[in-house]
Amino acid sequence: MSEITQPVTSTPPVRRLAENSPIVLFGLLVILCIAISIGSPQFYSVENIIAILRQCSLVLIIGAGMTMLLIAAEVDLSVGASLAFAGVVAMDVTNQTSNVWLGVGAGILFGGFVGLVNGLIVTRLKVNSLIATIATMMILQGSVFLYSRQAIQNHNQLPAFTALSTGYLGPVPVPVVIAAIVFAGTFVVLRHTVFGRYIYAVGANRQAARLSGLKPERLTLLVFVITGLLTGLSGLILASLMNAGQPTAGRGFELTVIAAVILGGTSLSGGRGTLLGTLLGVVTLQVINNGIIILGWDQELQMVVPGVVIVLAAYLDLVRRRAGAR
Repeated sequence: MSEITQPVTSTPPVRRLAENSPIVLFGLLVILCIAISIGSPQFYSVENIIAILRQCSLVLIIGAGMTMLLIAAEVDLSVGASLAFAGVVAMDVTNQTSNVWLGVGAGILFGGFVGLVNGLIVTRLKVNSLIATIATMMILQGSVFLYSRQAIQNHNQLPAFTALSTGYLGPVPVPVVIAAIVFAGTFVVLRHTVFGRYIYAVGANRQAARLSGLKPERLTLLVFVITGLLTGLSGLILASLMNAGQPTAGRGFELTVIAAVILGGTSLSGGRGTLLGTLLGVVTLQVINNGIIILGWDQELQMVVPGVVIVLAAYLDLVRRRAGAR
């Protein structure tokens, strides 16, 4: 009797790329670093590496919250506008009170308030999170100019405020330390707590999660608030870095954050994603942005790249979901 042989099917290259995105992303990061350093040896200078780390910190802090949101099958497009407004509020309160800690609290709480509003609109009014946060973004972009017609400078020149972004803890910049703490905390929540498992469950199948006794609306609201608080923290650090509250500081920031998160493999449809992938996505995008600057290319490309990344990552996510369905 002749043996019945099973047909050998080869995995399409695009599917292999989608299924091994963290490894591919790490390889791409290595290639980018080598290529940029060949074009400009300045890339490996201590000053440039610190600048990249500071920029990565700002994106990663919000990216941690955005990862949780996307895993829960939600999104927040208002983070850029909230980032700028939180920085303006923090700077204004610091100037008015001459107290850095009151400014810090005001900036972070303002971001949390925006997250709470977004969460209530989504969970109570049942508005799609994409539409809801676009509306919030527009409201914040206009309201920040009603609050302050121009940038609010650090009139009191308090060293403690600028130290939030330019200071060091040993050899490590303070923003990197803050981002590392946020990363570690979020990683533990997603991987080792019941709350983290609930977030994945809600994103994977909201109806099944509800039938299992979970309360998806409450979880979604909490994740929006967490994202808002982290956005306020990042806005505070950015205001410290610029030594001013700048109303236009967050334009386009939401695209960079979302691009980094989905580039790292977090699914747009929810239920899938890792914080390690987000970290790789953030570093990759910031290395590209830094390379554009030090190689003397047109800086408008910094807006083009996230758009291209979002399309590519969305396509790879679709490939992953189709493979999973099969």
